[in-house]
Amino acid sequence: MKFISVVGARPQFVKLAPIAHAAAKAGAEHIIVHTGQHYDPMLSDVFFEDLGIPAPNEHLGVGSGGHGAQTGAMLAALDDVFLTYKPDWVLAYGDTNSTLAAAVSAVKLHVPLAHLEAGLRSFNRRMPEEHNRVLTDHAADLCLAPTQVAMEHLADEGLADRSILVGDVMTDVLYTIRDSIGSAIPAVVAAEGLTPGEYFVSTLHRAETTDSAEKLGQVVAALSTLPYPVILLAHPRLVAKAKEAGIDLNVGSLRARDPLAYPDLLAFAMHSRGIVTDSGGLQKEAFLLRVPCTTVRTETEWVETIDLGWNILANTADEILAAVNRSAPSPTDAAPYGEGHAAEAVIRVLTEHAR
Repeated sequence: MKFISVVGARPQFVKLAPIAHAAAKAGAEHIIVHTGQHYDPMLSDVFFEDLGIPAPNEHLGVGSGGHGAQTGAMLAALDDVFLTYKPDWVLAYGDTNSTLAAAVSAVKLHVPLAHLEAGLRSFNRRMPEEHNRVLTDHAADLCLAPTQVAMEHLADEGLADRSILVGDVMTDVLYTIRDSIGSAIPAVVAAEGLTPGEYFVSTLHRAETTDSAEKLGQVVAALSTLPYPVILLAHPRLVAKAKEAGIDLNVGSLRARDPLAYPDLLAFAMHSRGIVTDSGGLQKEAFLLRVPCTTVRTETEWVETIDLGWNILANTADEILAAVNRSAPSPTDAAPYGEGHAAEAVIRVLTEHAR
């Protein structure tokens, strides 16, 4: 069985790692295509090194650009790649422009398409990610769902007959890294002059947060007044938008610094007091690490984190402050994202359904 993984952004590299390892173990032929959507080495190349992922077979080098230009450039390049390799499957990951480009190219060329992380829904059509994931699900020959809730969403949209529950592959890699880290305090804690348990970690990158100077200003103002240091792992998009709006990311309790390699991020988060983010992946990672999370969004795809009390949605400065300063969540042994064997299930399903 031969399949192509199309990836281009930080969360996709994390999901790729267990898939690559499971494919190698099963003897599947696995071609990795990096679109170049994330071109900063700390958001791209370093993940391949830190997670033990083989170097990409193809690197499209698309880089930044508007939605149409970026997706179009990927489409033009992916057509040639798929025609050259003639895979049994194209595996699209998550909800980025790389995901949509892989889906459209595969469908047009009649190459079977599988969508990893299918069925997630925010029900917010203002988010480009929501369009990407819905369109990809409806184009896919196989919808590989991470949770039972995702399976229910797919059934509601008439996709039950092509949907399979495999679990969440990000859980696989997180558990592996968590166990390898142990209780060691990461070097960044000392480098930033922090005390374990007495700092917050924050990431902000979504357009809904960064493209509105008013919204970004509110979030920054709230974080700057917290009683503990807030280390903002600043995505290049955030830095550019803040500079454009004249917003200082180093004010009060808030300190901006470069993003961390994934193992360092997990270790840093594990020893924090809590996380404030607008990321899809980090809010789930916080839950898996049992770190309280405040999500700066009006909705979340990972509703289980809300239902179990480890995540709260907050948007205004007052809501963010109240959420961050809330009491500790109740302990839970719930495992809505699986036990860490999702990648093996994905490879098994692809092999069984290969034409």
